[in-house]
Amino acid sequence: MVQFTGGHLDTAFAALADPTRRGILERLARADASISELADSFRMTLTGMKKHVGVLEHADLVATEKVGRVRICRLGARRLDAEVAWIERYRQLWEARFDALDRIVEDLQHPRTNMTRRTRS
Repeated sequence: MVQFTGGHLDTAFAALADPTRRGILERLARADASISELADSFRMTLTGMKKHVGVLEHADLVATEKVGRVRICRLGARRLDAEVAWIERYRQLWEARFDALDRIVEDLQHPRTNMTRRTRS
């Protein structure tokens, strides 16, 4: 079994678990925005949006900068390479299991054909 220990993975997956936060990242991928603009876009209170942005900022997925009286949000420098690698390892594990299951089903559906092939090998 694949095992990984790391706070960054937990933090990133927790941040990405919420659909509003994923939407915020999609919005910031198009252009930087103030917290007020994000709150308006998501029809949310300023306080609620600040909390979402704080979670994303803690995961290094969003960076904020105060410009005058406005806090501007942009995508953070952190890429999701570790998360992608973790998911890929599990995808490979499940693909191997499904391939093995496919072989078992094939053997059950065509027992004589598969037995003949095995004895010739």
